[in-house]
Amino acid sequence: MSSGTEHEDRFRRVYAGDFEPLLAYALRRVEHSEDAADVVAETFLVAWRRRHEMPVEAEARLWLYGVARRVLANHHRGGVRRQRLGERLRQRITAAIAADPGSEVPERLAVQAALARLGELDREVLMLTIWEGLEPREAAAVLQVSPAVVRTRLSRARARLRDLVGDDPGPPGHVLDVLTAPAPKEGR
Repeated sequence: MSSGTEHEDRFRRVYAGDFEPLLAYALRRVEHSEDAADVVAETFLVAWRRRHEMPVEAEARLWLYGVARRVLANHHRGGVRRQRLGERLRQRITAAIAADPGSEVPERLAVQAALARLGELDREVLMLTIWEGLEPREAAAVLQVSPAVVRTRLSRARARLRDLVGDDPGPPGHVLDVLTAPAPKEGR
């Protein structure tokens, strides 16, 4: 076979004749049925890419089983990697949410209010260097100013923010003047 059309026609015949047996093969070897469909799709993708190398007639099915076997091995290795990654992510998330995030709300509100009271350039310099983790020279490139301007603005903005927020945010918990309303007076 030399023409591309002949290879395509042969691939179509092989696909039509071997799809169901390969799907059954994959279904018996995976934990979730949707994974079997992925394995068969990947198998036929490899077969399509290598259709010029595909053996003829009955040997094509055996060749496809070999391809499917290797695809399944990759799938299983990927599953192990995904499980390990999932476990690491669960550990990180558990560690990150171990502290009560509600205790940070008053501080966050105070910082947001203070940031809103700063000038636009001071606020942006603080946010770029503190929240985005940029170095002053990197923030200078973003803002299109010199690094000296950013360092000066950063120093002044930190001082202004410290004045607005204060050094000691107080104990964690509710901010009573924000969360409670005055009680109505008894007696008429």
